Amino acid sequence: MKEKKRITLAEIAKKAGVSKSTVSFILNGKAEALRISETTRKKVLAIVEEYNYRPSIHARSLKSKRSYTIGLVIPDLTNLGFASIAKELEKHCREDGLQLLIACSEDDQSLEKKVVTHLVERQVDALIVGSAMTNDQFYIKLTNQLPVIQLDRQIGNSSLPLVCSDACNATADVVTKLISNTRQECYFFGGQLELSPSKQRLDGYKLGLKRASLILRPGWIKHADYQPQSGYKMMDECIKELGRPPYSLFTASYTILEGVLRYLRDHQLLDFDIRIATFDDYHILDCLPIDIDSVAQDCTSLAYTAYTITKNLLDSKETSQTQFTIPAKICWRSR
Repeated sequence: MKEKKRITLAEIAKKAGVSKSTVSFILNGKAEALRISETTRKKVLAIVEEYNYRPSIHARSLKSKRSYTIGLVIPDLTNLGFASIAKELEKHCREDGLQLLIACSEDDQSLEKKVVTHLVERQVDALIVGSAMTNDQFYIKLTNQLPVIQLDRQIGNSSLPLVCSDACNATADVVTKLISNTRQECYFFGGQLELSPSKQRLDGYKLGLKRASLILRPGWIKHADYQPQSGYKMMDECIKELGRPPYSLFTASYTILEGVLRYLRDHQLLDFDIRIATFDDYHILDCLPIDIDSVAQDCTSLAYTAYTITKNLLDSKETSQTQFTIPAKICWRSR
């Protein structure tokens, strides 16, 4: 079957017996303002419809010096929080005629630089990054070319625009309640300490202990990464040290919690009287035999705020505030 050639603007103009600029004016909705007759407008649009003509995004980009794409770099597409934010961002982009290009860094700084470089080579108009880096110099250099917005994670003490959750206060509230049910001990399983969310969640845990007048003991805090297997290993270490599961536990992410629950299931310990709370929320937590309180990020607001900042920067709108902290909410399930 012979491939059907896409019609060009010049060919539409020739078929309609008008100039290319007239066709362009009609397609851009300027026919009435420029007093182009309704007969001509309908004739051009009929040809456009017949040949299913779509304006070239490349031609549009050359004219406007924009690609109408935004790059999003996140550590892991299977991370529920980042996946939810990505979904909301894509919706905002789509509604405004933009394309969201997503890349994953796998929390690897070298890979992050590589995927960011690829996005910049594709001439994205802006970058939104949930970075694994601890120094912002790589991104500072990029700001000469395009806006860079930090998402969920602050790179060191970077002053680049930032949108993140208030992890500390919500975590403190959950931990205080967790301790009130046990009064004896409360363990913390966290991710990479060099990441700002890890520090904030740990700060919230310590604040919760302080509010509950519980003294932090050596060995209560354990760190690895945010993968399920790390939660599994940390629980294994904890039980080997104690000879039993901890009486209460706060996990710094849903993925760590997943590993903890898998360990308890594998070792027939789900019936043990353990109190658990976690950062991140997922509807499956409503269906478990253990009542798990959770800190839920407002992913809708995080995405909307990040997108609004990005649009303002692209439209050269001045803003006095560039760092935003979005309150998190608590989903109480324990009694």
